Amino acid sequence: MDFCGGGLVSLVSLRRCSSGERPRLEPKTGLQLTFEFRSRHEEAVASQQITDFFGKNVKRVLFVPYALHDRDAYTQTARVKFLSLGYEVDGIHEAADPVEAVRKAEAIFIGGGNTFRLLKNLYDNRVLLEIRRRVLEEGVPYMGSSAGTNVATVSISTTNDMPIVFPPSFAAIGLVPFNINPHYLDPDPTSRHMGETREQRISQYHEEVDTLVLALREGCMLLVEGDRATLLGSTHARLFSRGKSCVEFAPGSDLSFLLTAAH
Repeated sequence: MDFCGGGLVSLVSLRRCSSGERPRLEPKTGLQLTFEFRSRHEEAVASQQITDFFGKNVKRVLFVPYALHDRDAYTQTARVKFLSLGYEVDGIHEAADPVEAVRKAEAIFIGGGNTFRLLKNLYDNRVLLEIRRRVLEEGVPYMGSSAGTNVATVSISTTNDMPIVFPPSFAAIGLVPFNINPHYLDPDPTSRHMGETREQRISQYHEEVDTLVLALREGCMLLVEGDRATLLGSTHARLFSRGKSCVEFAPGSDLSFLLTAAH
């Protein structure tokens, strides 16, 4: 399953409902998944996470391909994969009214690509606030891949992407009260690379902002249900806090504090 090119996929899935729950939706806050498919087994595990999360009530998924230039091809890639899992796919760019498409969506999946382009298109098409409302107020399940992970958080300031376009703000959908750095890479002491490491870049971010940053390596998943968050997957995650040493968390760790102690 390649939603963002190169075989890497990073997903965030949220079903957060603070009010007005619909009876068919169980309030289930979210799942953060970072995965590199090195085997058919890993792809099968990720596919199972998707079907477990969407369940049988969801029949159609609204796919948001705004992070890539060729939206038709991207949507077709997603459509083939989701059909194999039993879900129909509607591309948001195919709708005459994108906001109305979000209002009618049974589930939302935002694909990966360039985070700046993605966020700009969410603003340009006036769907950012409607996505937030559907997820937080009506409990519509949300999943996002890579860039779709970044836009689900407080801001896109901890993305790994180049600013190829300029969104009106770095403020993102804000479905969780912290930031994420997907595809986190540990410093390589043998590397001859002279630029900043990912750790150094996140430290620079914390020179300006105190929002927590959860760094997810390939193979990490964060499942959030109600007020409980649990790290799943096969690799550790690293939490960065301003002015503090970073902390490692193993799969199975309870990260529920992230939902209330965002700073």
